Amino acid sequence: MSSTFELSHRADQFKKKLDALKKQLGPQEFEWYPYDSFGYMSRLDMLLKGRLSMMRAIAGDDRVLDAGCGDGALSFFMESLGCLVDAIDNPPTNHSAMQGVRRLKEALGSGVAIHEMDIDSQFTLPSDRYGLTLLLGILYHLKNPFYVLEKLAQSSHYCLLGTRVARVTPRGAPMRREPLAYLVDELETNGDPTNFWIFSEEGLRRIVQRAGWEIREFMTDGCTVDSDPVRGDRDERAFCLLESRLLEPRYTPSLLNGWHDLQEGWRWTAREFSVSLPLDPLITPRALQLRFTLHEAVVAKLGAVTIRAAVNGRRLEPETFRSAGEHVYKAWLPPDVVKGAPAHVEFQLDKTLPADLRDGLELGIIVVFERTSVARVDRLMPIRFV
Repeated sequence: MSSTFELSHRADQFKKKLDALKKQLGPQEFEWYPYDSFGYMSRLDMLLKGRLSMMRAIAGDDRVLDAGCGDGALSFFMESLGCLVDAIDNPPTNHSAMQGVRRLKEALGSGVAIHEMDIDSQFTLPSDRYGLTLLLGILYHLKNPFYVLEKLAQSSHYCLLGTRVARVTPRGAPMRREPLAYLVDELETNGDPTNFWIFSEEGLRRIVQRAGWEIREFMTDGCTVDSDPVRGDRDERAFCLLESRLLEPRYTPSLLNGWHDLQEGWRWTAREFSVSLPLDPLITPRALQLRFTLHEAVVAKLGAVTIRAAVNGRRLEPETFRSAGEHVYKAWLPPDVVKGAPAHVEFQLDKTLPADLRDGLELGIIVVFERTSVARVDRLMPIRFV
């Protein structure tokens, strides 16, 4: 089967299994969750390019967390893919007070671990480390979304996030390009008092980044012209694959030649410097990216610096930078230059500050690997394939 719809196909098969099981179980003393949890899979199919292997690679060997599990449909689906799963929800706001997920677990003979938890208050997760967290259709139900996102970034390598976003306010004021969130009134959205914050697209990007996540993939679906936070016919959803910056990255480069000593999370480079860059199975490498800083002294002395790079001996397009501050060097990769093993990446600067008599080191650019802020350390990925 083509991988284009592999994820959706597996999800559809599992949905049929659950539907048949519910029918076999007959009427219950509670109502099953009335919405289609598997509706997210068609969007995740597009986000992940349909690759079931990518979903498995994201989860890795760590546990999966299904936050706001409902009746547990996605928890049991992830278990069917070979994952160990923790399913959490809050009985007072769960549709069946979590009777549905417990009934399905029993009927399936499942090993999914079910936990009652209110993540809108201070909480402790069942496990210290997760490969993947599912946070689908939950963010706008949270009073404290920043706290939850930051807390999850401290424990989960990746997150698949799906939430409602809006391009205009209910009165038509534009909000998409501003980092905003609209606080809905008690019954303003879908008559549901558990709805709180509807973000603009830029607001969603800003909060996940400030909470400690790197956006790896992003898309929207639904009403993509004039979506607003309240009307059912103007519902737009954003779907993201996020990678935590608060945990040690899985696929970090190994520094080779041309790097000076670490200085509080950053390093100067020499004129020539190199890394061994592992391949990230979540992406198909199309370009090489280097985030760096040009020091004011370098610009004052040299005027401009040109960066050249080569991957596995193949030269990439150079780029010249003329101003002090943070920059991104990005060069497209030739076809088939990256295959199978860690790639050998070499960088070369056309000019550097000459070695002084005190330390004998030539100074090129500054590359930041960690950034320390209040009560946390963000681990950056300044050199990567994208």
